[in-house]
Amino acid sequence: MPNVVPYLTKLVLCLLTCYYSINIVSLYMPRKVKELIKELEKAGFISRGGKGSHRNYKHPRGVHITVSGSLGDDAKFYQERALKEALKAAGNK
Repeated sequence: MPNVVPYLTKLVLCLLTCYYSINIVSLYMPRKVKELIKELEKAGFISRGGKGSHRNYKHPRGVHITVSGSLGDDAKFYQERALKEALKAAGNK
């Protein structure tokens, strides 16, 4: 009996792409640190400077977040989670 798992995986990905217009690359590729910073600034966070590759941001409502890494680096899972929590605490999303 042939292995049907790879075939089913490809089929599911094809259906997601066609029906929901999901970009498959975005499912596997993490966002860049630069994109996290853009989202923070769009939400009203203000840069407070930083040291080295660390950047500190503060929202007028008092929410603080530190983003580390070069602009072209892939964002880590914990950075995505911290961004989501900071946006929620600041009243966005």
